Amino acid sequence: MTDHNEGTPPLRIAGRPVAGYLRARVPSLTRRVVDRLRADLPVYAELPAEEVTGDIADIVQHNLRLFADVLERRAEADDHRFAVQRDSAAQRAEEGVPLDAILSAYLLGAEMGWNEISAGAEPSDLADLQETLAHLLAFQRRLVSEVSAAYLETSQVLDVQQHRDRHSLMAALLAGDPPPSYPAGARPSPLYVVMTLALGRHPDESRPGSRTRVAARRKIRRVQSTFDHFAGEPALTALDGSGGTALLPVGVPPAWEDLCALVARAARAADVPVTAAASVVEPGAVPAAVAQNTEIVELVTRTGRTPGLYRLSDVLLDYQLSRPGEALTALACLLRPLEPKPELLQTLETYLQQDLDRRRTATALHVHPNTVDYRIRRITQLIGLSPARAADLPRINAALIARRSIGP
Repeated sequence: MTDHNEGTPPLRIAGRPVAGYLRARVPSLTRRVVDRLRADLPVYAELPAEEVTGDIADIVQHNLRLFADVLERRAEADDHRFAVQRDSAAQRAEEGVPLDAILSAYLLGAEMGWNEISAGAEPSDLADLQETLAHLLAFQRRLVSEVSAAYLETSQVLDVQQHRDRHSLMAALLAGDPPPSYPAGARPSPLYVVMTLALGRHPDESRPGSRTRVAARRKIRRVQSTFDHFAGEPALTALDGSGGTALLPVGVPPAWEDLCALVARAARAADVPVTAAASVVEPGAVPAAVAQNTEIVELVTRTGRTPGLYRLSDVLLDYQLSRPGEALTALACLLRPLEPKPELLQTLETYLQQDLDRRRTATALHVHPNTVDYRIRRITQLIGLSPARAADLPRINAALIARRSIGP
């Protein structure tokens, strides 16, 4: 510490030397600061008692004594005097204590220290009060800078390591690798919500320039944040602007309604439609779940269903009928006579979507109900099956599904 004020009278408030008074009050003031930390900051209340009364109390004492030295010499402290605070900030980062809580703790200590040394001040103490306060503010600026830098440096290292571990764990799960190949720093969850997503395009992604990339990253980040909040920890994700895969660690299978609500929240957060398929499996079943979910999302998208969350039971008939084979081709061929007349295919699909209601079908197609009747009769003549006959409906539905599966 550099002394720029040798021979200068000590700072005095209420008739007492400020530095000496603060040193004498360090033990009792430390206890009161620690009590306030545990009462006012929940993060510190959750730390082990021996850590708060040990390491944390030591830091409080160190700060008070260091500030007493600053006041005695009326000069800033040298860099090496902040090594303890830097080490403490790094340790708190490793423990996951939020930076805002740490800085709040330092500010609380400064507030209580100021109240202690300024108590009983008289108007004649104004000059010394002002200088003492100036030293306190400079000391706090230095503390905040040193502590924040050490915390963020450690956090960055930890984030890189955790990101690498999560990426390695996800790669191992997607590949179906056995547990011994998992990264040492990452433990698999007992269960995962395996989710495959198709993300709609945000309007900002259609604008020229760098805004497209920014909008895509923002969309992905908001979806990721929604999943992290649901899981209570960072979810394992591989997402780009069009969608991808997410593995959400869970201890017990969530209710399907909760997963549907999760996808709805992700869609609102990203401000885009989200189509997804999900299943809850153990780590070893992740590859098969991803493969099946991918097929479900492709099927849902191809058949024009509304966005939202789907499972196999929601598309069971479509899924089965989308399997390749001679039967699938034969079913699709049933509708081939309608291909030269696109309006007939459109009428047939709309008629089925409207539960065979000719008036609602006419409204949806913007035609007269008599036109619908005529087209239904024409469809029956061409394919030999009538949507008005209950016995023919399953084959017509199956033919439409098969046609969508293999294309016209």
